[in-house]
Amino acid sequence: MAYGISGVRLAAFVAVLALGACQSGGGGGGSFSSLGGSPAGVPIALEVVDGPPPPVRSALADEMMNAASRRQVEIASSAAPARYRVRGYLSTETDAQGAPALAYVWDVFDTDKRRAKRVTGVKPIRTAGQDPWSGLDKDTLARLAAESMDEIAVFLSESKRVTAEAPAGSGATLAQ
Repeated sequence: MAYGISGVRLAAFVAVLALGACQSGGGGGGSFSSLGGSPAGVPIALEVVDGPPPPVRSALADEMMNAASRRQVEIASSAAPARYRVRGYLSTETDAQGAPALAYVWDVFDTDKRRAKRVTGVKPIRTAGQDPWSGLDKDTLARLAAESMDEIAVFLSESKRVTAEAPAGSGATLAQ
């Protein structure tokens, strides 16, 4: 079953991003801190996060919005065009030792619906019960969103740079 980000949540996401644009300084860590350019001006649409139960999906959407704002990643409203569309997938699994883990995938699609970037990973999670989703607290989701958005922001910045450097009419694209 596919789950979309609700209109209210998307509107809140856009509002957070608008407020974040008023803040000075960068933010974020990891690979984003060494970013050679800003991803600003390369709008994306966060469309769907498949897999987690609704409370986890909602909390992750909030954390993705926060992470995008801190990294100057512009989120397009439903009425505005987006250069890329991001679709997420999460699942729980067990690692080689039988411990619970969270597997995630973020696919970034271009305007022609071709995948331009894939961000993947597996994170161990702590859980006290039978439900592995219960091990996803706010801090775990914030780290997942930050790391994911770091990679997306780097991709957007590289994409922006390649597009700016390409001669007009050359058809140059960034393949990942």
